Amino acid sequence: MAAENSGSHAAGSPRPGAAIRSAVVTATGETGESGYPRYAGEGMVADIDPATHTVQALLIDGSELDYGLSVRLSERDTDG
Repeated sequence: MAAENSGSHAAGSPRPGAAIRSAVVTATGETGESGYPRYAGEGMVADIDPATHTVQALLIDGSELDYGLSVRLSERDTDG
């Protein structure tokens, strides 16, 4: 999972689409406030819809995601 900058580009800020934080998260076995399974790891806690892989809720170091940022999920490569 990566939190990305999706807003306009200002001098000294990350380019749009550039990951500003990433983490490997694993299922906790809990259901989040959104009603979806909760995943956690490396300071991120996310409720993710398993059918659509849509992030329904996200905390980064205990805080909600700032406006202008988005989340992208990718499957972890377990081959090799």
